[in-house]
Amino acid sequence: MAKEADPTLGYLTRKDTEVKLPRPTRVKNKTPAPIQITAEQILREARERQEAEIRPPKQKITDATELSEYRLRKRKEFEDLIRRVRWNISVWIKYAQWEESQKDFNRARSVWERALEVDYRNHTLWLKYAEVEMKNKFINHARNVWDRAVTLLPRVDQLWYKYIHMEEMLGNVAGARQIFERWMNWMPDQQGWLSYIKFELRYNEIERARQIFERFVQCHPKVAAWIRYAKFEMKNGEAARSRNVYERAVEKLADDEEAEQLFVAFAEFEERCKESERARCIYKFALDHIPKGRAEDLYRKFVAFEKQYGDKEGIEDAIVGKRRFQYEDEVRKNPLNYDSWFDYIRLEENVGKKDRIREVYERAISNVPPAEEKRYWQRYIYLWINYALYEELDAEDVERTRDVYRECLKLIPHEKFSFAKLWLLAAQFEIRQLNLKAARQILGNAIGKAPKDKIFKKYIEIELQLGNIDRGRKLYEKYLEWAPENCYAWSKYAELERSLCETERARAIFELAIAQPALDMPELLWKAYIDFEISEGEFERTRELYERLLDRTKHLKVWISYAKFEASAMEEDAKGSDLAEDDLQEHHHEQKKQCIQHARRVFEKAINYYRTSAPELKEERAMLLEEWLNMESSFGELGDISLVQAKLPKKLKKRRQMVSEDGPAGYEEYIDYMFPEETQTTNLKILEAAYKWKKQKISDED
Repeated sequence: MAKEADPTLGYLTRKDTEVKLPRPTRVKNKTPAPIQITAEQILREARERQEAEIRPPKQKITDATELSEYRLRKRKEFEDLIRRVRWNISVWIKYAQWEESQKDFNRARSVWERALEVDYRNHTLWLKYAEVEMKNKFINHARNVWDRAVTLLPRVDQLWYKYIHMEEMLGNVAGARQIFERWMNWMPDQQGWLSYIKFELRYNEIERARQIFERFVQCHPKVAAWIRYAKFEMKNGEAARSRNVYERAVEKLADDEEAEQLFVAFAEFEERCKESERARCIYKFALDHIPKGRAEDLYRKFVAFEKQYGDKEGIEDAIVGKRRFQYEDEVRKNPLNYDSWFDYIRLEENVGKKDRIREVYERAISNVPPAEEKRYWQRYIYLWINYALYEELDAEDVERTRDVYRECLKLIPHEKFSFAKLWLLAAQFEIRQLNLKAARQILGNAIGKAPKDKIFKKYIEIELQLGNIDRGRKLYEKYLEWAPENCYAWSKYAELERSLCETERARAIFELAIAQPALDMPELLWKAYIDFEISEGEFERTRELYERLLDRTKHLKVWISYAKFEASAMEEDAKGSDLAEDDLQEHHHEQKKQCIQHARRVFEKAINYYRTSAPELKEERAMLLEEWLNMESSFGELGDISLVQAKLPKKLKKRRQMVSEDGPAGYEEYIDYMFPEETQTTNLKILEAAYKWKKQKISDED
């Protein structure tokens, strides 16, 4: 039990402190009652049944003795209360007000003074004390109270306001002014100064108000204070004085955080004075001096001003300025957002000021990506490219363009990554300037520092266009040293030699290429080599090539290509002979037969390979037979379709079970092929099984 007791609950158990609520009664009959009671009726009944408030009986005083007894009793009560709660100011106030109600002002003053001794910092006491004196028209006493209050609590504005208000109500303007001067020596907030100015203006003392404004802006050198001063001068019709105030304010507060408001007010003042040129100058001066982040309102006002007073060019300048401000804000927030820089540069290029465009380009390219990874540099590099193209095409400054390309290529970390586009643009620029030596130097550096396919291809293309065959060969050699597995490079190199009628060189290149241990696209290289030999009319070499290729791969397309070559090789050879027409036809017929025999031999060899070495590749075998059948049909009379038809398979539609990670997942249909030799073996197996069954049956009977 002691364990269950909780010290936070006064050593009671949780069970002891549980609140047992009455059990909710279940409503069985939910139909509406015949007599309905409204909320209003319930409240009215509650009000009627309420008991009457108990009030103390009224006491009637009939003579002076009773009055003095009553006063003595009340004073004793108040004094006892004060002794108990001396710091409770409300008791003191009630005591003093009671004495006032008895018209005993000396005693009331005594109570107020005793209360002030307890807490003289409580300005409510002073206010109530002074109000009592004023209410009962003890003016000098009230002045005395106010004087002491503002001396002891000079930072409580309410005391000053009440004191001045009293003097003003009494018509003592000079006294009120004197109090204001005493207050101003304490340098109050703006509202205090403005109250003094309004006081002077009520009595039409313009010069005095002006002097107070001068002291005000010295005490509170804020934008709002200067604007009020200028508006005051303008209200009094002193435009020159108002302008002077604005000019002084601009000198002192041009770099202030709220300078935007000052410039807007100054420009609007000039607009009201019909000085649109002055206003335009103020706007432009402000836009040049205020940071872009704090000039939103200024831009909006400037655009509105230009639309009202400016010409077409001025309006466009204002709109451009506004958009410029937006872009400045974007690039300030995120200087690595290159899309914002592109938009900003495009804006400046449309305006067309060279110095400004160059400045924005320089600022943009100074934001180098923080990491040396190509994905971060891909957008950034276009800033340099656009800069170089601008200098070349728009600014037509060749030296600056060259410098841009040079600096950019110096900046890129070529050991980690490079940009072929940039190297090529720099080289093409030098070619346009007819500086071939510099272009070759750039491309040579590119190959040395960061070789890429694109650079090799373009460099070779340039040299071949210029007719420098030896340079082209050297570049191809360099290309193949760098990427010996590149089939495109081998094919193009061989193609170059063939175009120069260097057949042996081309063949040697092809041989070197197919001898490489690794190639990216070997099928293209072999095809190019075979096509080269066919075009040269070297059919024996072509056959050798096909045989060598079949030693490496037995792909279906190789067999079909080989067969098609054999079907057409002799035909092409026959075209070039110089026999008579009849003999030519007979010779052509013989060659055609030989051609068909060679093609059939290739097909037979392919079918044997698929039957013996790769029986699982049924679909490829079926496709090969289809191709053979089509070829026999194309030969016409010389073709023999029956040769192939006997070997064609039957198509069977079968089902197989699909298996997923979770187990069996249903069945799928597929096409299977049944070849003739498979059918015979199946029949033999059936006969053998039937013979065994018959033999078993006879032995069982015996």
